Amino acid sequence: MKEGREVVLKKRELEMTEGLPELPEIPIGNLTLDGRDPLFILGPCVIESEDFIWDVARKIQKIASEAGARFIFKASYDKANRSSVDSFRGGDCREGCSLLAAVGKELGVPVTTDIHLPEEAAIAAEYIDLLQIPAFLCRQTDLIQAAAETGRTVNVKKGQFLAPWDVANIAKKFKYYGNPNFFFTERGTSFGYNNLVADMRSLYWIREQGYRVVFDATHSVQRPGGLGNASGGDGKLAPVLARAAVAVGCDGVFMETHPEPEKALSDGPNQVPLDRLGEVLGSLLRIHRAAASS
Repeated sequence: MKEGREVVLKKRELEMTEGLPELPEIPIGNLTLDGRDPLFILGPCVIESEDFIWDVARKIQKIASEAGARFIFKASYDKANRSSVDSFRGGDCREGCSLLAAVGKELGVPVTTDIHLPEEAAIAAEYIDLLQIPAFLCRQTDLIQAAAETGRTVNVKKGQFLAPWDVANIAKKFKYYGNPNFFFTERGTSFGYNNLVADMRSLYWIREQGYRVVFDATHSVQRPGGLGNASGGDGKLAPVLARAAVAVGCDGVFMETHPEPEKALSDGPNQVPLDRLGEVLGSLLRIHRAAASS
């Protein structure tokens, strides 16, 4: 009797990850980061206004649904690591998290945002399904402890200054503070001045250590401080690197998107235009299926 397509795909997936340790399934709201299908983290860089967030979130939901993509909605309530004091930052932690929670409830999807201070962890955890620790703060023990002790799942952006194997020390902190539900996001490595390079080997090496890993397509094409008083970026390359990451093997893709990137109040140069999101998601899902069946 012929095997069903799902059984065949599962066998091929196991062959692709042969030699890797068994990876945990990570719960995120009503979804699971499990490696079977890519989990997408999608949304604009920052909450520009309440109307803006509702509009973008509803459009992303429609696009993701049509593409058959599972997604988490993301947006930052505050951008604490801006290049210039004149740059737009955002608003209040509780107000922003409350808005994201309302969006997630209406759309039926998990939501995520980044935290910057230990005291923000408990506030965000009241509303947010997935806490995110920014790359510059990925080794801050007090922040890791506060995030871990909320009991929420935590996404740690791997710092641009870390090697893939350095995440093991971060993982030890989460385990020490009693939270096994964490994963890492690869977002490029510093490569000279105002530039990053995305090393796809990092995805394998992080998974080889036993951790789930997501690839950040938009921040991997960022040019930190490249515009002098703001970061530049090569947004058109974000889908290119995302395709490579999915082919190599990752558990999800983080991708910021905006209706008009050129008018975005933060990280516009590396965000994917919202009207291109559907074709990008479709492409990534086709690559995932092809890789699993090859």
